[in-house]
Amino acid sequence: MCCHPALSAPSQIALTLRAVGGLTTAEIARAFIVPTATMAQRISRAKQGIRETGSQFTLPPPAERDERLRTVLQVLYLIFNEGYTTTAGTELARSDLTAEAIRLTRLLHRLLPNDGEVAGLLALMLLTEARLPARTRPDGSLVPLADQDRSLWNRELIGEGVVLITDALSRTRLGSYQLQAAIAAVHDEAARVEDTDWPQVLALFGLLEIISPNPMVTLNRGRCSRHGPWA
Repeated sequence: MCCHPALSAPSQIALTLRAVGGLTTAEIARAFIVPTATMAQRISRAKQGIRETGSQFTLPPPAERDERLRTVLQVLYLIFNEGYTTTAGTELARSDLTAEAIRLTRLLHRLLPNDGEVAGLLALMLLTEARLPARTRPDGSLVPLADQDRSLWNRELIGEGVVLITDALSRTRLGSYQLQAAIAAVHDEAARVEDTDWPQVLALFGLLEIISPNPMVTLNRGRCSRHGPWA
């Protein structure tokens, strides 16, 4: 319902983050890089828009499902990212948000087991969450990927993520979440940073740049090409 096509994509995402994800208006505003008051008005207008459609709390028609699902995946990823690198407070991460994002994505994967991007997003979350124990120093500062103690990584989550993304890549249409998960898997499977298969990472970034053009993708691909290990 929050992803009703009568709403703009930004409004769909903002409303779902607030109504389903439980993020505060201030947290959502920081994610969109807008003032809190502006986001509060956007969410209020989105709620009014839903009321005006007379929409019921039912599954969308098949013609709308794929478009709504893309927005749902964006929302889940934003919830995870807000937990993995918080935009407020003194802590670098919020495990309650990452855990909730993973829980919801697991549920979505159970409902849609043949959707490659749902599997890709779940794999990406698991492979990223696996590195969390090594991501900060005792003083709370960030440890770059190349400097992390890999013995602290959660091998159970890595194994689950690798199985998910391997299966998705072998039998579903390629998508951006799958490619991001594949990149994370290459990093997570390397016992040492110098063991990383950088040509494979570079090739995956090249595919990601084609499927989902983004300045950050281009930047990271350039770093990989020039330097190999990067944070």
